[in-house]
Amino acid sequence: MIEAFHRGEDIHTATAARVFGVPPDQVTPEQRRRAKTVNFGIIYGISAFGLAQRLGLPRKEAAAIIDHYFASYPGIRRYMDETIARAREAGYVQTLTGRRRRLPDLKSANATTRAAAERNAINTPIQGSAADLIKLAMGRIHAELVRRNLRTRMLLQVHDELVFDLYRPEEAEVRVLVAEQMKTALPLCVPLEVELGVGANWLEAH
Repeated sequence: MIEAFHRGEDIHTATAARVFGVPPDQVTPEQRRRAKTVNFGIIYGISAFGLAQRLGLPRKEAAAIIDHYFASYPGIRRYMDETIARAREAGYVQTLTGRRRRLPDLKSANATTRAAAERNAINTPIQGSAADLIKLAMGRIHAELVRRNLRTRMLLQVHDELVFDLYRPEEAEVRVLVAEQMKTALPLCVPLEVELGVGANWLEAH
């Protein structure tokens, strides 16, 4: 998966190709959609039942997709198991910046409560690190806008997007500034891709 990111491939198409055993150029839109659902669902600890509901598939077929996924990417299964084991021993998980989330329920006698804590153990380092990353980028972008005395202003964050009130004559400079700060906010083993859009409103910018 890391290699696919470095090659600049569409990660959901690359995943579908491996999971369904077809060349990337023969991946159907439906196969890509299923792979995308699994890619995002795995970090939330999705079950065969949950995947079957999301994709409208029989539970047995959904279970087979998950099995093929982990067979194709054994490192992800290993990451999940090791993360839960370390969290149970330490009592917490942490993001790439060291921000901790304590998970005492990992030792709960209640299976449902324990399973929810295990999902949080897997998800928090990923989602939490993404949150840290964009907040670091926001701070650095704001500091640069001020330092350069630019009239463009950062308005808000929407999940993994930033919305700016752009002063049009500054567009070229701001594009480079924003992309650079978002790509380098945290050192990662894969490149970060940044998409930029401009329009009279947020919808048009998409």
